[in-house]
Amino acid sequence: MFVQVIEGRVRHTEPVYVELDVWIKELSRSAQGWLGSTAGVTDDMRFIALSRWDSAESARQHSARPEQDHWWRAFRELFVDAPAFRETSDIFVDTPGDPDQARFVQVMRGAATDPGRARDLMGAHRGQLATFRPEVLGTLACAHGDGTLTVAAYFTTEDAAREGERKQPPPELKADMDELNSLAIGPLEFFDLREPWLHSPAWSS
Repeated sequence: MFVQVIEGRVRHTEPVYVELDVWIKELSRSAQGWLGSTAGVTDDMRFIALSRWDSAESARQHSARPEQDHWWRAFRELFVDAPAFRETSDIFVDTPGDPDQARFVQVMRGAATDPGRARDLMGAHRGQLATFRPEVLGTLACAHGDGTLTVAAYFTTEDAAREGERKQPPPELKADMDELNSLAIGPLEFFDLREPWLHSPAWSS
């Protein structure tokens, strides 16, 4: 899998979702290798999107299409400044449920002293975590070459997510969560997507 992360501040929320729907209606069927996208706008007008592809080649071939360029030019006008791009094929996917049924998505971005170890820890207790936090429908973690991580967590609802945050994990799981937290460099940045835009012809690792 290959993931493109797009981020920037937008002027208004509604036009963003309108243009994303235009992409689905007019471009998605011919987007060879597209596996799905997660996007949304936070309460303070920060936009973030994670677009999944089967390969970097598929993503770049689509970007080179004239119709994609035409759509992107219109979409880019919705941003206050030019949006930032990050790309990676260093991906961790866990889907105990159907992420496209999520009603709340939280995207976290941060840096780690050992991104590889952080990635391993996130996948260490899949079955146990699914039992402990049943409201988590999926996790998509992207490790970037500069040591930063982008992690999207898909929840049934925001209320269920907040309730789950207050639960005390089992000792073994807590130990790995504490180690994961110890790898963080500085504070995490959170993107709370209360109206997530989710479209996925396929979830695949």
